[in-house]
Amino acid sequence: MFRQSFNGWWSSMPPVTKNLIIINFLVWLVEICLPGFSNTLMRYAGLHYVGASDFNPAQIVTYMFMHSRSTLTHILFNMFTLWMFGRILEQVWGSRRFLIYYMVCGVGAALVQEGVWALTWEHDYISGIALLNGLSYDNMREAVAMNMAHFQNGMEQYQNMLVTIGASGAVFGLLLGFAFVFPDMPMYLFFIPVPIKAKYMVLGYGVLEFFLGVTRSADTVAHFAHLGGLIFGLIILLYWRKKGTLRGGYF
Repeated sequence: MFRQSFNGWWSSMPPVTKNLIIINFLVWLVEICLPGFSNTLMRYAGLHYVGASDFNPAQIVTYMFMHSRSTLTHILFNMFTLWMFGRILEQVWGSRRFLIYYMVCGVGAALVQEGVWALTWEHDYISGIALLNGLSYDNMREAVAMNMAHFQNGMEQYQNMLVTIGASGAVFGLLLGFAFVFPDMPMYLFFIPVPIKAKYMVLGYGVLEFFLGVTRSADTVAHFAHLGGLIFGLIILLYWRKKGTLRGGYF
């Protein structure tokens, strides 16, 4: 009975959602089973800062198929959300349109993250070495400016340490897409047995991500990448709504 139920559930899942989940889990299993190769995979497929020597343009796409091997929650949350909302949106929009939306949100998240790094990496680097040397930020910045060659290797190493991975940016775009198509659909947060309309749930997520990003939260989450997925998703959704194709049809 369980096998029949699982086969029915699996076979009924739309193809793009199903294949995205398969690819993400396969890449994650490679990371887990081959930790040595995982480091190489991270170097070439994880999203690096555009000014770093380890950056290559393909990373803008490949990064969203990688997840942290140190915790199970990263990939489980993303794939559960992809399954929950992706299959519904794929049925509404069709596979081709859904895939385009998903990839644009993921790439948009990467571009926003690159922009944030470009604006903040130098400040963060100087702040870090100032703390190590017991100097003020201004004194350290002056020292770096006067002896740039001495700090060049350190700056290059720091730039290569700026890496992000995961499908979260694309997944946040799916959350927004669901809220646009089904704005009044009741949703529930874990441990809170009170229904919240989808449009308010996603708005809350967006405000939270912006707050955590601006306050430079001490966690390792790329909050501005999540916002990037929301922003690029919003652009597409507003365009589709203007054309009257938000709930299906040619675009």
